[in-house]
Amino acid sequence: MDEKKNRNRKKEKKQAPPEQQSRREAYDWIQSLISALLICVLVFVFVLRIMDVHGTSMVPTLRNGDKVLVSGLFYEPERGDIVVFKKDSYDDNKALVKRVIAVEGDVVNIDFENGIVYVNGQAIEEEYLSVGTNTKIDFIGPQTVPKNCLFVLGDNRNASTDSRDKRIGMVDKRVVIGKALMVIYPFDSFGMVE
Repeated sequence: MDEKKNRNRKKEKKQAPPEQQSRREAYDWIQSLISALLICVLVFVFVLRIMDVHGTSMVPTLRNGDKVLVSGLFYEPERGDIVVFKKDSYDDNKALVKRVIAVEGDVVNIDFENGIVYVNGQAIEEEYLSVGTNTKIDFIGPQTVPKNCLFVLGDNRNASTDSRDKRIGMVDKRVVIGKALMVIYPFDSFGMVE
């Protein structure tokens, strides 16, 4: 019996008064909230970003005002990807969104009369386009994509400033922020980017 009483007394001593328990629970809750916020900040700084689409150069795939989720963690650009990058020689305050047409070592040529883009001598299939590539801008081809660079075009080819324009030209991979993964706003456009 004495042992039972001793155990009960020890339990009573371990239990804190109600106001101390409330403070401890509030502290634990605040600590959890701060941890969750820090994790969110780290994810959105190093893994995912939300970027705005400005202009109509990616219509019909992306529209002016769309908000896209972009990821650059361990990302290596590939043909067909939609990338977000900054090009100081064009506009150092604005991120550009374009489609990767060719990567390092590829040879790009464009038949402007027929609106066809060729990569390594093969016409590329571009089912995402509503019209062909008929606007030359500054492009003189064929052009070979230099090491660590990309050749990019907007999906709205005749209203896009892209690698055909000497102010943008070939895009160094180091200025690529990441790949556009999905449209998150407006909600009627919500979905993966292809």
